[in-house]
Amino acid sequence: MSTDITVRRRRGFGAWFADTGWRHVVAVVVSVFALFPLLYVLSASLNPKGTLTGSNQLFSAIGIDSYVRMLSDPQNPYGLWFMNTLLVAVVTGATTVFIGACAAYAFSRMRFTGRRVGLITIVVVQMFPQLLAVVAIFLLMSTLSDWFPAIGLNTHTGLILVYLGGALGVNTYLMYGFFNTIPKEIDEAARIDGAGHTRIFFTIILRLVAPILAVVGLLSFIGTVNEYVIASVILIEPEQQTLVVGLTKLVANPRYADWSAFSAGAVMAAIPVMILFLFLQKYIVGGLTAGATKG
Repeated sequence: MSTDITVRRRRGFGAWFADTGWRHVVAVVVSVFALFPLLYVLSASLNPKGTLTGSNQLFSAIGIDSYVRMLSDPQNPYGLWFMNTLLVAVVTGATTVFIGACAAYAFSRMRFTGRRVGLITIVVVQMFPQLLAVVAIFLLMSTLSDWFPAIGLNTHTGLILVYLGGALGVNTYLMYGFFNTIPKEIDEAARIDGAGHTRIFFTIILRLVAPILAVVGLLSFIGTVNEYVIASVILIEPEQQTLVVGLTKLVANPRYADWSAFSAGAVMAAIPVMILFLFLQKYIVGGLTAGATKG
């Protein structure tokens, strides 16, 4: 009776590093590179001196004076800016998802004159940066203020309409690729049962494309929260401004800049984005990759 003894030879460090070890090193370096700015901002927000000079050493001084000063300063209504930002971001994100989904469904499932030209136009328009249209947007909104003050300058409605127009193209094209991955046999089976386009769209398709809806909503929300140029042009009065526009005033004058309060406001502004990102995390990978498998 013989016993087979299998002896596994352990690989050396050089072989392990050449195979998979270098990947761990790259991952650690990239993670440190990405986390350092976040730690620096968090350290600056906890610095009671209000300057960046003492923040070169991370967490050398810790205090919540900046947060208290940011929330209690009557000249800088942080709470109002926060609510304005949430209002604009939520409405913009939800409306962008709905309008983009309707447009993507039409391009994916319907055949009509100008369909191909419309898709190409969407892609071409997105090649031009939004910054080029700032002057035209300001003149347009200024004219609208004379005729329809509710959607003109210094209104959240006007800002939302501008955001919707700028984000509709790229989001529609992103959804279009995902809609094409849904088998058309599902639509045909529903039509046999007597369902029309409206019923198919709301009861069947929207449930199947939930990942891309979550991704578009998340990207739209983050983009709206971080947008500065157009918001600073349209929103003039402090009571109507968003967080990014309001916080920029704290550091507009380099001589009297309160970087600690600015960092505290930025940290608090990142909380809703982080919560939404974690809540929709399971949809992100599928939503971003599935649309690339079929054109």
